[in-house]
Amino acid sequence: MIDEITKRELARALSAQLSVKIQINSAERVHGGDINDTFRLETNEGRWFLKMNDARKYPGMFNRELDGLEELRQAGALAVPRPLCTGVAGNRGFLVTEYVEKGAAAPDFWESFAAGMARLHQQTQPYYGLQAANYIGSLKQYNTPYSSWPVFYAFNRLMPLARMAYDQHKMEQSVLRQMEQLCRRLPALFPDEPPALLHGDLWSGNFLVGTNGKACIFDPAVYYGHREMDMAMTRLFGGFDTRFYYTYQAIRPLESGWQQRIGLCQLYPLLVHLSLFGGSYYNDIKEILAVLN
Repeated sequence: MIDEITKRELARALSAQLSVKIQINSAERVHGGDINDTFRLETNEGRWFLKMNDARKYPGMFNRELDGLEELRQAGALAVPRPLCTGVAGNRGFLVTEYVEKGAAAPDFWESFAAGMARLHQQTQPYYGLQAANYIGSLKQYNTPYSSWPVFYAFNRLMPLARMAYDQHKMEQSVLRQMEQLCRRLPALFPDEPPALLHGDLWSGNFLVGTNGKACIFDPAVYYGHREMDMAMTRLFGGFDTRFYYTYQAIRPLESGWQQRIGLCQLYPLLVHLSLFGGSYYNDIKEILAVLN
């Protein structure tokens, strides 16, 4: 639960942000991610969803998440929770969005979800990246713009986290060298595609079924990148229903050899999980590097 002092500070901050007097009647903890504290708020203005974390430890994290949600919403491809505001209550940063009620999946749920992802990936811009760095989980995600996807993937994704893992004593120097060798070969491995708007962290824990029976996506790590990154991410941690992949392929087929690049694209989220959680992710990374090198 949220203590009364934090609740009062949060109500004041929400009132100032939204220019209306907000009264928090209750704040019930709900299941969320591994990083933030999450709550269902009952207020005089309705039911909202709240995320909180240490504002000093993760400066700007929720501002960047709000930006990502807005970017996805503007694409109009899939349902996304409407962000209301961000701010600081005491030393706690917060993000408030609409509360999405869960429903039962429609018969064409996976086909509709895949069609929405295909539409999302049609959104493009001239460069890979984003105007500002953001977060994936609690890790900073670098989005320095590049015109080349292999260069972007090497300098903004693989090498920063590989070096972090090495500095954390979670990666041996020989494996770091393998990663460096792989990065030099990336231009020959990836097919050339225009930058696509990506969710950036699309696994089974970051969507739910809304009351309309369709997918609602959240907790993004948005950037413009190679669309195979999103598709490979969906195959981690259990994967999506096969109807999702068949439908996506029918609408917007991936380039030849995409099955062989799944591991290559999964290296980034695996490096994220290695830095955050350690454990078996290191073996997964070594197995992929052994195949690719």
